[in-house]
Amino acid sequence: MKITSLLENTTCRSDMQTEHGLSLYIETDEHRILFDMGQTDLFAQNAKTLGIDLTAVDIAVLSHGHYDHGGGLRTFLSINDHAPVYVHCDAFLPHYNGTEKYIGLDPELQAHPRLSFTDDVCTIDDTLTLFSCNQKKREHSFGAFGLTERVGTAFHEDDFRHEQYLLIEEVGKRVLISGCSHKGILDLAAWFSPDVLVGGFHFSKLEVGAVLADAAGQLAAHPTQYYTCHCTGEMQYTFMKQSMPNLHYLSCGETLVYPA
Repeated sequence: MKITSLLENTTCRSDMQTEHGLSLYIETDEHRILFDMGQTDLFAQNAKTLGIDLTAVDIAVLSHGHYDHGGGLRTFLSINDHAPVYVHCDAFLPHYNGTEKYIGLDPELQAHPRLSFTDDVCTIDDTLTLFSCNQKKREHSFGAFGLTERVGTAFHEDDFRHEQYLLIEEVGKRVLISGCSHKGILDLAAWFSPDVLVGGFHFSKLEVGAVLADAAGQLAAHPTQYYTCHCTGEMQYTFMKQSMPNLHYLSCGETLVYPA
């Protein structure tokens, strides 16, 4: 399995373009998968630079209904004419940062015929399953950090029911792909116990200190290898890495090969 970061907040390469967002290209034994599409078309530009053919993608997944993961959806639909895009049924609800900044998806795309809407569990095939985990009890919460959903004229704290996670299961491999882990990275690690977990931890607004240290300790206790990015935060990653030998960073243009 190969997982390449097409787009992320950071990069170690001069030929990669970055923005606040995420897009991953995943090659398995059976599939070519695009997981998230960033804010703009930069993911597609970077794919071209890397020699990755997005027309060959046979499955696309949108992790949740925020612009920094689905802003490039229109671009992907124009490049690739056949891959279904799996998106949660609540992803197109109006999502905001606070009450002023709309951070949701383009509502014009909701009726696109290539979108395949999911709910709590969606089994794509023997190796790919999408989970929203909305029926599971969340034992750990770090809050919504000001993210909201508009209901009529009122704003409510986002419960992130629109977020879903991709579990890839091949012989001897269980890999979980998460966009931002809004429902809680500690619970995700406990629920799935994957061999590898790739995605953001949504810790960038969490103060470096005792709470973050405790979270790092709980994650380190799992045998999982973590490859984080995007909304984890560079300062938070550096702090956690001190006590987490199983924590790594996957920046734009880098490729994870598993098993190595």
